[in-house]
Amino acid sequence: MTKVISQLLDRGSIGIVITGMTGLETVGAKLVVDEVGQTWGSLGNEELDLLVSRHAHDFLNSKTDTRTIAVKEFAPKFSTEQEILLLFERLQPPSRLVVCGAGHVGAALARLGSFVGYQTTLIDDRAEFVNPGRFVNERIELVAAVNWADAVRQAIGNGKGVAVAVVTRGHNEDEECMRAVVGTNPDYVGLIGSKRRTNIVIDKLRLGGASEDQLKNIRAPIGLDIGAVSPEEVALAIIAEIVAERRGGKGGSLSAWRRG
Repeated sequence: MTKVISQLLDRGSIGIVITGMTGLETVGAKLVVDEVGQTWGSLGNEELDLLVSRHAHDFLNSKTDTRTIAVKEFAPKFSTEQEILLLFERLQPPSRLVVCGAGHVGAALARLGSFVGYQTTLIDDRAEFVNPGRFVNERIELVAAVNWADAVRQAIGNGKGVAVAVVTRGHNEDEECMRAVVGTNPDYVGLIGSKRRTNIVIDKLRLGGASEDQLKNIRAPIGLDIGAVSPEEVALAIIAEIVAERRGGKGGSLSAWRRG
């Protein structure tokens, strides 16, 4: 089973490892289900395997990393003498952040993203802006782009587990990056700028053949509304939205219930 998990991770797939906790003949039995429903292993019962693999899709959509679930929660008609508890664990590549543009906001965002645990890549077509001397002791991959499109596509890969923030210095650079980004379908895409500026870029992407599904997933203007002013505050607003998207958060105030 370890080999199967390694192979799934190596090819960038997303899946779930389900482990029997109680109520099974073999405690610790494992079933692995990938994002397209292919399975490996068994919990020791064919009917249970089928029911669990069907529920795996709902678990993936929940954006939860780990949860213990009773079989009766999703299959109340499954006949069993004992309550069966299963541990569901999300299986996916490490979360990555790709920042396009290494100006004040981009540099601050790359530092913050790395700090909170994202494998971070910072791209700019100005080599001096991605000089290692600017990021001493920072665990950030620095890319001096010969052209934006190739650098962005290579950094994003298959898009799974990837958040992309386009925070370049101008319209032309934004458009180059976004044309590359929309074709890769990353988990999160954000574009900095005013409503007017971002709408211009999105309209040009539409004219270039981008689908409405691709366009509606673009967060523009990027970030949560926290009244950010400084580059570091803007970076915080952006990373907060990225985390909310990843975890399924709403981005509101946790104390709002007290004022309702």
